[in-house]
Amino acid sequence: MRADTQRMQAAVWYAARDVRIAEVDVPAPARGEVLIEVAYCGICGSDLHEYADGPHAIPVAEPHPGSGATAPLVLGHEFCGTVVALGASVTDLMVGDRVAVEPNYRCGECPRCQAGEYNICRHFGFAGLMGNGGMAEYAAIPTYMAHRLPESVSLEQAALFEPASVALHALQRAGTAPETVAVVGLGPVGLLTVRLAAERNVRRIVALDVAPARLELAAGLGATDLVDASLAGGPGERIRELTGGEGVDVAFEVVGSENALRTCLAATRRGGRVVLVGLAPQVCLDTFALVNNEQSIVASVGYRDTYPELIRLVAERGLDLTPVVTSTIALDALIAHGFEALMQGTGNQVKILVDPSVRRDRRDHLVPCTASAGSATLPTPDRRRRC
Repeated sequence: MRADTQRMQAAVWYAARDVRIAEVDVPAPARGEVLIEVAYCGICGSDLHEYADGPHAIPVAEPHPGSGATAPLVLGHEFCGTVVALGASVTDLMVGDRVAVEPNYRCGECPRCQAGEYNICRHFGFAGLMGNGGMAEYAAIPTYMAHRLPESVSLEQAALFEPASVALHALQRAGTAPETVAVVGLGPVGLLTVRLAAERNVRRIVALDVAPARLELAAGLGATDLVDASLAGGPGERIRELTGGEGVDVAFEVVGSENALRTCLAATRRGGRVVLVGLAPQVCLDTFALVNNEQSIVASVGYRDTYPELIRLVAERGLDLTPVVTSTIALDALIAHGFEALMQGTGNQVKILVDPSVRRDRRDHLVPCTASAGSATLPTPDRRRRC
């Protein structure tokens, strides 16, 4: 470690199939920012796509307007941690605060931001995709991204607030409270959609996937009916049969494929709604049937104003999001036991959390307490202390 600056380990994206666990400077929080020591960072499907064949969202040629960053950059947008240093003008957070990170960049000035719809800001983006994120020992974030956690909310729960927010926003996009829903695709967001639908007392929740382990997990999270999508026959028709031939009020497409969308439409009643959560590049629809059935298709991107509700649900109602976590790994295991394991489908993995502290080989890590321009200043070994 150099004497003039502190260093940390981070997962840095350079190109497709080129993510390096590298030693970089600990960032210094700028004005209006805080530095957090990262507790957990979840691996998202977006991270996998950037690793496998990106860039998709990562800015390469032009800086992202929300972050000013271009690749190479630190991955990871599903993270949480503890505040360890404050930038200038920060008064609403303190060193030692545990926070969940809502990683959305927003300008605050465009028409959509002014309307409170910051998830569709014209400069919308995510820390960890369009700017440096949380797959690192430390991360600097704007204070508007930080949500202080009560003592009753663990950091492991907080690490799941980002994908849970995607699920909660999708449920909000479903409109008035449905009595019956289908969730097509049981990745982390699909499973959390099941859990939050159950939390909302949806009477019938049909979960569909090809993986038996994920179907079993959905049952434990509140699904009332399970449909194996690999069985012969139309899975959409099977869902319709479960509702007496009527179809569900709302179907959530959480795969990102044309087949999944067709399943959702086939499963949805006349006058029902399909909520698109998965990212399919292009689809072909039977618009004649869509019009005749007067079905609606709405899109759901990101989330807004969801973190306070999730904090309340966990703190006051005992909502447990952690059953979707199948393993926690060290940062330096990210490629082999994170990205590759998820892409190859080995080990029935669903949600993998990265714990950046594990790679420190149990040594007593340093906690930054002050900041200087360019990089954070951490206590020297003879002055280390808990902040």
